[in-house]
Amino acid sequence: MSPLHDMTVAALAASLRAKEVSAVEVARHFMTRASDQASLGAYLDTNEAVTLAQAQAADERIAAGDTAPLLGVPIAHKDIFVTKDFASTAGSKMLDNYRSPFDATVVERLAQAGCVTLGKLNCDEFAMGSANENSAFKPVRNPWDTSRIPGGSSGGSAAAVAARSAPAATGTDTGGSIRQPASFCGITGIKPTYGRASRYGMIAFASSLDQAGVMARTSEDCAMLLSAMCGPDPDRDSTSLDVPAQDFTKSLNESIEGLRIGVPKEFFGEGLSADVRAAIEAALKQYEQLGAKLVDITLPRTQLSIPVYYIIAPAEASSNLSRFDGVKFGHRAKNYSDLTDMYEKTRAEGFGDEVKRRIMIGAYVLSHGYYDAYYLQAQKIRRMIADDFQNAFKQCDVIAGPVAPTVAWKLGEHGSDPLADYLADIFTLPGSLAGLPGMSIPCGFGEAQMPVGMQLLGNYCAEAKLLNTAHKFQQATDFHLRKPEGV
Repeated sequence: MSPLHDMTVAALAASLRAKEVSAVEVARHFMTRASDQASLGAYLDTNEAVTLAQAQAADERIAAGDTAPLLGVPIAHKDIFVTKDFASTAGSKMLDNYRSPFDATVVERLAQAGCVTLGKLNCDEFAMGSANENSAFKPVRNPWDTSRIPGGSSGGSAAAVAARSAPAATGTDTGGSIRQPASFCGITGIKPTYGRASRYGMIAFASSLDQAGVMARTSEDCAMLLSAMCGPDPDRDSTSLDVPAQDFTKSLNESIEGLRIGVPKEFFGEGLSADVRAAIEAALKQYEQLGAKLVDITLPRTQLSIPVYYIIAPAEASSNLSRFDGVKFGHRAKNYSDLTDMYEKTRAEGFGDEVKRRIMIGAYVLSHGYYDAYYLQAQKIRRMIADDFQNAFKQCDVIAGPVAPTVAWKLGEHGSDPLADYLADIFTLPGSLAGLPGMSIPCGFGEAQMPVGMQLLGNYCAEAKLLNTAHKFQQATDFHLRKPEGV
């Protein structure tokens, strides 16, 4: 049997069901790895007693004959999901050591499926960032090269899976925060259609964009996890879709003969580095060998996605983060003269620079005299971006292209230029603005032998098609099996 940390979720689940290993043994193994890899900065909180208690409960269910697919499989959660038994900080001093009285729906559903929680994973503060350098506590390092960023905001999740200190992790994707770190760390990640996974218990950044998803080694693993966490949650999340839960693993072996893969010309223009282009083009040729057909398409408003996103997302953030004022929960300044002074000092001390930057931008574009000029115009263009995708899907079944213009950059490289981080989201933002499902799968290596991910985008509620398209590629290649040296 392979070392436990080299086993996929599917392989671990099968081994647990066959009673070749216990859930407690598996949990201890991954807790030890997480501790040994502390220098990566992936974990923010662990609780050995809670993890082992959950593992023991899973073993008891297995002994009683329960064959739930994920029973006993460890998972770690991005620290944007609130949890009763672990701190919920959103990577911010504003919520340092905050304990939630309830679990997020995604956490709750995975626990009901039998998953064992390893801990909470580092992220950019309030999920605002593309590098995981904006965490208030510590940056996360890329296991492939610890001098480089892992991507963000779900960088802790991607690093933990890539370093094999967790077989799977939850993440959230507002503008690419699952797909981009998955690409940079050489793992598989999927963001479902907006509303397919409940947002209840996700600490809000931009409510019309935030969506929960998963990161793991393979498409099959993601299919298993997504099946457990998706489904309507009308009593707690008014934006959840009334689409029944689905077993995404059932369609993993369908033929892709004749599948039409759209290739947007806008994704292959100026700004795409030669190494990333070469890896993506090789992957597209592999799809042709598997029987798929490449179709040239256009997404003409791709360039507009950056200004549109960086108007809408900060506007929603400025509203969502107004609740963090030191009155009811979270950080409160120690020295203040009156209520207004307390608000000002609390928010000045509690929020980091990037969060403050986005709050100020958001407040500006929503202010009197600027709402129509900026926010309203951005919403109109957002609808046009969504229409561009619908026109494209008349010609193709899925869309493929790069996740990011380059491989992961060095820590601190964009430190004085936040716009450089924003521009790195050019290929992931359009799908997020349209609310479409998207994923990243490992497809090669670029500069300094850093991983390159290929992005797959589908039409609304087409997660099963995306996962099968990815699965077929992974059956024909081994990029998803490769791991950083020494891991």
